[in-house]
Amino acid sequence: MKISKQGYSTIAVVLLGSALFAMIATLLPAWFSWAIWSILFLVSFVVIFFFRDPERVIPVGEELILAPADGKIVSIRMEHEPDYFQKEVRCISIFLSPLDVHINRVPVSGVVDYVRYYPGKFLMAWKEEASLENERAHFGITHPGGIRVMFKQITGFLARRIVYELKEGDTVQSGDRFGLMKFSSRMDVLLPADIEIRVQEGDRTVAGETVLAYMPADHDAASASEVHS
Repeated sequence: MKISKQGYSTIAVVLLGSALFAMIATLLPAWFSWAIWSILFLVSFVVIFFFRDPERVIPVGEELILAPADGKIVSIRMEHEPDYFQKEVRCISIFLSPLDVHINRVPVSGVVDYVRYYPGKFLMAWKEEASLENERAHFGITHPGGIRVMFKQITGFLARRIVYELKEGDTVQSGDRFGLMKFSSRMDVLLPADIEIRVQEGDRTVAGETVLAYMPADHDAASASEVHS
């Protein structure tokens, strides 16, 4: 099982702490020691399992917009995006449970032209207000054809840290790993309103594999004329 390098520090702390408590447990009655060792083993396994980084088969197609996260689609709605699109867009919200793979992947090829980080609260990730009030990082990518795609890492009640490696000016490919959110969290994907959505609420997604939407062939020229700084 491949482990994400972004989890090494957390895993090291958990393993060292477990080793320390395991040594202390040897001073206790045998039955109690075995109980503590079992709990420490379970906790260590769960933490290592959380940072697993499975390989994915990336679909081929410049017109594809892929899911950036594993999880369940909890909402598909229209909303006004004031900063990057500056207009009404379609928002797909994906909730990640603690059992989902938390490695995040780029949904579309292009150039990263928008990166913003916002400190905030730690509301339950499935709540609508989490998109606006929780700690989060926003990313915008312009596809070579002109279409813009925005996606947001959003912390949840358990997720207290966002990790990402994107910066403005980066050229990325769909399916590339770009970060993770530790423990339960949420990912929002914002698309132009006229994009063809291929998923619905309740669907499960696999980062880098599930196709969220298709770019229409006649969208490129229109999108290119809308790109602004």
